[in-house]
Amino acid sequence: MSNTTPQKFEFQAEISQLLDIVTHSLYTEKEIFVRELVSNASDALEKLRHTQLTEKEIFDDKLDLEINVTTDDKAKTITIQDFGIGLTRAELVENLGTIAHSGSKQFLKALGEGAATNANLIGQFGVGFYSAFMVAKKVRVYSHSWRSGEPGHVWESDGSGSYTIEESDGQRRGAKIVIELKDDCADFAQDSEIKEILERYSAFVSFPINLNGKRVNTVQALWLRNKNEVKDEEYTEFYKFQAHAYDEPRLRLHFSADAPLSINALLFVPKENTEKLGFSRLEPAVSLYCRKVMIDAKPKDLLPEWLRFLKGVVDSEDLPLNISRETMQDKALVARLNSVITKRFLKFLDEEAKNRPEGYEEFYKEFGIFLKEGAAMDFAHKEALTKLLRFESSLTEKGKTTSLADYVSRMTGDAKEIYYLVGPNRAAIESGPYLEAFKARNLEVLFCYEAVDEYVMNNAREFDGKKLTAADHADVKLSDLPKPEGALSDDDVKTLTKWLKETLDARVAEVKSSDRLVDSPVLALNADKFMSPHMRRMMKAMNKDGAETPLRVNLEINPRHAVIKRLFETHTANPDRAKLVAEQLLDNALISAGLLDDASAMVARLNKILETV
Repeated sequence: MSNTTPQKFEFQAEISQLLDIVTHSLYTEKEIFVRELVSNASDALEKLRHTQLTEKEIFDDKLDLEINVTTDDKAKTITIQDFGIGLTRAELVENLGTIAHSGSKQFLKALGEGAATNANLIGQFGVGFYSAFMVAKKVRVYSHSWRSGEPGHVWESDGSGSYTIEESDGQRRGAKIVIELKDDCADFAQDSEIKEILERYSAFVSFPINLNGKRVNTVQALWLRNKNEVKDEEYTEFYKFQAHAYDEPRLRLHFSADAPLSINALLFVPKENTEKLGFSRLEPAVSLYCRKVMIDAKPKDLLPEWLRFLKGVVDSEDLPLNISRETMQDKALVARLNSVITKRFLKFLDEEAKNRPEGYEEFYKEFGIFLKEGAAMDFAHKEALTKLLRFESSLTEKGKTTSLADYVSRMTGDAKEIYYLVGPNRAAIESGPYLEAFKARNLEVLFCYEAVDEYVMNNAREFDGKKLTAADHADVKLSDLPKPEGALSDDDVKTLTKWLKETLDARVAEVKSSDRLVDSPVLALNADKFMSPHMRRMMKAMNKDGAETPLRVNLEINPRHAVIKRLFETHTANPDRAKLVAEQLLDNALISAGLLDDASAMVARLNKILETV
């Protein structure tokens, strides 16, 4: 230490105001001070590295570019030292005591404009140094500039309104910050506590970080390396570290972009969908970084909700100008990041589907539910997501799926609709009456087995200009087929449908001859345009309003079927028996449509019919 007397300075009013905010209300987690000071140290080393390219004479030039963190639990201190650019006496005053370069004035202006809502903007203005006063009784900054002709200095303050600066002999190049911790913050003098904080926030800082002599950041920032230089084993190691995972990733996307934003991203799809296994809803797990310093481990708005299964890192150099390290404030910037990354990942999935279809099928089995969620909810990316959906169909083998694009490629003539049917499984759909008309006309129908499928189709609405249409909807119009012999005459059909409408009364909205039926005697079509049978079941299961409204369907009959022809004969010869048969046929149709809620009346009627056999 030199013999010069410490010179005392008063903080400018703005700095005093800033310190009061930092100490009492700025950060929600006090541990952030470690990240801020390490980040500043990394910036100082980066500046020195650039300076070395242009300046021949650098003070203490043999020092390694590294960051050393030391804890002393007995003295209750933590020291963070870098061998970076360093500060002269004038720079210590300018950067730590006045508003000249610290960004404090702009920071306080932002606070004034946004009041409490902008209280987390410190990272935007480069004033993270002051976060040390959240935990410190006293802060000392020992520093020596890279300039050889400058002496070393020590800056000291307890944050109460003033600071001192005096010359200090024997200082190495860079800055050494020594923090005397408050009694209630003594835990930050524990090696294990700081190690956990460094591993969480600063694992990918490009310069070595040593804690009490041991290297902490051993995992490299792979996302900034050329992907052609990274081995598969390195990707796997990084994935396991970043995602706290034990499996190997199913897919990975490593890309960089310069426009419209500077982005380096490394994204992973895990092997399994844990939501599907019954675990809780996934939380966002793509961390946001700026130049290898973590901004947020779980940013909620960085990616759309339906991409919550992704793991990895997004690093953008554009962030410091518009965003704080603790809380993302610039919604427009985040929205742009969201858009760029989402589009790039959708493009990646489309390429996977084309180039590695079997691998994509395996991915889809695990994570297709998320793509369906996006297709139903994310209007901005609906077209790209719908393109990625896969379904079994009436033209595929069991277990094999098709895309909507392939469906459209098989359409003939001037067909304008993509048909689908919702059912619990393939067997149920194929054995039901709704597929008959489409098979007879060689029209393909998609099979939808999941509860969300109908919601997806209703929200997606169309694909490639073709309307997505439920094949069991009453409004579906199909081309005429040659009528085989043996059917009831038109007059007889008219008589029977009129009698059925009168007999079934309020249970049916309409009864008519069907152009859909081939092998089945009847089918029921939902007469409610606003609530499908499947939607009705879902609402009933959730006890939602509307599920208990009286059910009315359109009943269609097959005038060629033996049961219908026999019913025509019976309705005049034995009206009571004919009524029982008519009601049973309606219930049979409702069962096929998934619309029969209470089977007790049907069972009683069946017993009555059996008595007459």
